Amino acid sequence: MINRRNFIKTLSALGISLPVMGGNVARSNPAAKKNNPVIICSRDENWGRKVLKPGWDILSSKGSLLDAVEKSANITELDPEDTSVGYGGLPNERGVVQLDASIMYGPTHNCGSVAALEGIKTPCSVARLVMERTDHIHIVGKGAQEFAVAHGFKVENLLTEKSRRIWLRWKENLSDEDDWFPPKDGNYDTDRTTGTINVLAVDGNGDMAGITTTSGLAWKIPGRIGDSPIIGAGLYLDNEVGAVGATGRGEELLRSCGSFYGVEQMRAGKSPQEACEAVCQRIIDINGGKDKIDFSDKMVAMNNDGEVGCAAIRGSKGREPELAYWSKKGFKVLKGTYLIES
Repeated sequence: MINRRNFIKTLSALGISLPVMGGNVARSNPAAKKNNPVIICSRDENWGRKVLKPGWDILSSKGSLLDAVEKSANITELDPEDTSVGYGGLPNERGVVQLDASIMYGPTHNCGSVAALEGIKTPCSVARLVMERTDHIHIVGKGAQEFAVAHGFKVENLLTEKSRRIWLRWKENLSDEDDWFPPKDGNYDTDRTTGTINVLAVDGNGDMAGITTTSGLAWKIPGRIGDSPIIGAGLYLDNEVGAVGATGRGEELLRSCGSFYGVEQMRAGKSPQEACEAVCQRIIDINGGKDKIDFSDKMVAMNNDGEVGCAAIRGSKGREPELAYWSKKGFKVLKGTYLIES
C-alpha cells in the first residue's frame, strides 16, 4: 500500500500537483457578474463598516477570497466590546467562554468548523485550518484547542471584565435565596445574548466563501453547541447558487437545516430576500404557527450575482433586521423584513 503522505511529497518534489485530493474537486464557475465582488455581514451600520473594510480591501485588490472573509470575521472576534462573538463573548453557566465557528469555500465545496473551543480568540481562523490542513470537517472541545495550539495559536483568558460582570449579575439573579451578590458597580445588560456574525462574499471570479462565528447562547450548559459550527444550519453555500448565514436561536436553525434550506430556495429560483423569508416561515410552520413563537432567528443571503437579502422571524418598525454590504458602489446597509410584529 502506498503511503499517501509520501506519495504527495514525491509528486511535490517532481513539481507535479494533484487537482483532486480527498474528493474536493474545484468546479469552474461562470463569468463573474457585473455586481461582483461583494462582501456582506449580518450587522448594521455601527459594526458593518469596520467589519467589512478589511475584507473589501482584499477583494477589491483581487486578493484571496478566504483571506477576505476571515479577516473581516476576525474584527468582531477580537473586539472585547462585542459580547456575542470571540474575545469578550458572554460565557456558559460556569463562567467559561466557549466559541463556535465554521467556514465554507465555494470552488471546492469544502468546509471546516470548531465547537466548544476555549481560550482561542479567533475560532474562524482555526476552522479554516481544519478545512485546509485536515481531512476532517468538525473538531470540538479540548481537541480543537490542542489543534489550535499545534498551529501556533495562544491560549488566553477570553472573559473580559465587562463580560465577567454581566455573568455575575446573571448568576446572582438566578435565585433570591442563594449566596451570590451582584457586582457593586456598573449598570450591566442582563439580556440573554444570542448574537453571532455571518460574513459572506463573492469575488470578481464569481466564487463564494462564508464564515459564521459566535460565542453562542449566553449562560448555556457547558458543551452546548448551536447552529453556527454546523454546516447547513448556521452556514451553507453553493458556488453555483449562493450563500446563506443565520443568527438567533440555534436549536431552531439546527432542526430546520436553515441555511441549507435557504440555498435550496435560491436554487429553485427565489431571490436572496425571498429565500430568507422562506426560511423564517419554515421555522414558524414547524413550531405550529406564529402564536407559538417566543424567539427569533435572522437570515442573511447572497446569490452569486451579488444580490443580497435579509429577514427575521420577529421585528418591528424601526427595529427591522439589517445587513451591511460593500461592493463597487460603496458601503450600504439593507433593512430587511420580518414576519411577526414584536
